[in-house]
Amino acid sequence: MATAPSTAEINRFLDQAIRLAAANVAAGGGPFGALVVTPDGQTHEGVNHVTRDNDPTAHAEVVAIRTAAAASANFDLSGAVLYASCEPCPLCLAAALWARVDRVYFAADRHAAAAAGFDDALFYEYFDGTRPELMPVRQTAVPASDVPFQAWRSNPDRIEY
Repeated sequence: MATAPSTAEINRFLDQAIRLAAANVAAGGGPFGALVVTPDGQTHEGVNHVTRDNDPTAHAEVVAIRTAAAASANFDLSGAVLYASCEPCPLCLAAALWARVDRVYFAADRHAAAAAGFDDALFYEYFDGTRPELMPVRQTAVPASDVPFQAWRSNPDRIEY
């Protein structure tokens, strides 16, 4: 894991994420901005494009992660730091985990987002296991269930992740 950024760096990048979020609102987007700073010092920006692109996964953090991964030509962002104008939702946290981001810093919390109409409390409850009825998920094993994994294991050209 990379060295933690200084308080001054954290504040500078969070201020930049907040400015991105505010500018995105002025441009008709959602009030969320994020940056991924890679170990080489490159800064990759993302803003919320959910309504612009009709993409429910186009959260600022996910957009910043996609931008950083594309720019570095690598899905593994180990050593990178994610800065967000607001507390990342479960989707964004999962994306950061899959990207192997080292740390996450955020400015506003989920309660401030809820007060502005962006309440994801139900999602946290779902993942806590207290609201499984929100979206039932059930395994249905079929005879071919393992075929894709067998193909993966036997592929000598696979790229591990």
